[in-house]
Amino acid sequence: MKALAPVTPSTSRKNLWRVAAGVSATAALTAWWVTDSAPYPYAQRWLLDLPLPFLTLRRLERMLRPQPGMRVLEIGPGTGLQSLHVAPRLGDEGRLDIVDIQQQMLDHVMGRASESGISNIAPTLADAHELPFPDACFDAAYLVTAIGEIPDPTVTLGELRRVLKPGGRLIVGEFFDRHQIRPAQLIDHATTAGLHVTKVMGPPFAYYALLRPCAGAL
Repeated sequence: MKALAPVTPSTSRKNLWRVAAGVSATAALTAWWVTDSAPYPYAQRWLLDLPLPFLTLRRLERMLRPQPGMRVLEIGPGTGLQSLHVAPRLGDEGRLDIVDIQQQMLDHVMGRASESGISNIAPTLADAHELPFPDACFDAAYLVTAIGEIPDPTVTLGELRRVLKPGGRLIVGEFFDRHQIRPAQLIDHATTAGLHVTKVMGPPFAYYALLRPCAGAL
């Protein structure tokens, strides 16, 4: 009969830490679900830094393809989780514009950027229904867990199509919550806005979608 390894105090403590970590993660996700509102309140900003399954920074980068010299737009940057990853990839000649309707969120991102030595992020306080940018000025744009919090997604997608250069890339990332835009809904909104979905990465509850302007869309 194989002898069982003795349970030492250190082993017991490790198990307790694992249980505590699991309970904390579950409690955090429960709090996020119960208190989820649109737009996401700044007071609960710490939840925005929790890693979401499938919506990884690596996957976002693969879909967005940021390159030095590009000008990229992010709607709803939250605490800057994606911003601080994308901006350095644009280089000194590139720029990341971030748009939010909460000045506190923009200030938070800029504070983190300053601490990290990132100087190519430009904040704009604005409503995503009416973007204060000229036509065809961005090489790419993205929204992560933000499109479902916008009252009229079709209007915002139309604005994003307007400010994208011909052939520009738009990435939409969505995670399962009360505001999620499901893939089929996104396709409907995109078609109305003059965009078409060319690729979806991930399962329906946590996916990235690549959208491009339709040829001849007004």
